[in-house]
Amino acid sequence: MRHPAGGGMNAAARARREEVLSQAATMLEESKPTTQIASELRGSEKSVREWRRRWAAGGTNALASTGPGGSDCKLSPEQRKELTRTLDEGPLAHGWEDARWTLARVAEVIERRFAVGYTLRGVSYLLHLPEP
Repeated sequence: MRHPAGGGMNAAARARREEVLSQAATMLEESKPTTQIASELRGSEKSVREWRRRWAAGGTNALASTGPGGSDCKLSPEQRKELTRTLDEGPLAHGWEDARWTLARVAEVIERRFAVGYTLRGVSYLLHLPEP
């Protein structure tokens, strides 16, 4: 199971989740019905069906968390520092006629400078990352 940035979970919450998945594996081995597993583990039937599918394909190990999801940043730490310096120059220095950075403009600067494509959502995420 993949959870972005740890799924917003601290270590204790991740441990509880792993315990729930372990209990689910035991119940699946006992052929308990989906509704019963969902009720006892206080989860959704949809999650239990997904667990059952993965368990059937790979056993208990298939239920283990695979860690945080998402992809790694496309820019290196040095490129991110360079992007910060570039954005500090302002939009006028990069050919725009007003002094507003938009996500689309930042994406265009990244494409021009680093030959890396970003969606607008990806640019927003990138701009909110802690400094490298």
